[in-house]
Amino acid sequence: MYFTPPLARLIEEFQKFPGVGPKSAQRMAFFVLGMSEDSVKGFADALVEAKEKVRNCSHCFHLSAEDPCEICSNIRRDTHVICVVAESKDVIALERGREYKGVYHVLTGLISPLDGKGPDQLSIKELVHRLHEENVKEVILAINPTIEGDATVLYLNQLFKPLGIMVTRIAFGLPVGSDLEYADDSTLAKAMEGRREI
Repeated sequence: MYFTPPLARLIEEFQKFPGVGPKSAQRMAFFVLGMSEDSVKGFADALVEAKEKVRNCSHCFHLSAEDPCEICSNIRRDTHVICVVAESKDVIALERGREYKGVYHVLTGLISPLDGKGPDQLSIKELVHRLHEENVKEVILAINPTIEGDATVLYLNQLFKPLGIMVTRIAFGLPVGSDLEYADDSTLAKAMEGRREI
């Protein structure tokens, strides 16, 4: 199928998004072409601003334009409990449930030898430093029950057990292999309540 070069490039760029195939990319490209010039400029500005301003929090590694992030700097959060997640989108999913009142640590991925990601490529050293420096009573592992997730949980559990800190993993009312970001709010809230020690 022939598209004029600027439109073809726009379609190609949309196809780089996860889960976006050729037809979805075409729909998005045509939608953008139907937008007003001001709307398109606003969309482009939002992309550039997000890329320029959003960074990992130096304390917990959650994505934020603030450093420390809004959660780390909230004095009402319980700093004795750290919920460890793989990515920032998992923090957002758990925050939707409004049940958890502690703080977070984002690993920035999972241990995955096939993808060349070992413990050194994650923010595990920084997490261990936090456990030594802060008066942490419990570490909650809110990591998806996948092969990579289970490998990461096993590694972290072996690392944390000698520290004498209670380590729990959230209960999953989810099918194995599913993602936190797609779970509904009540399922996530129940999973947090039903966590167990590992």
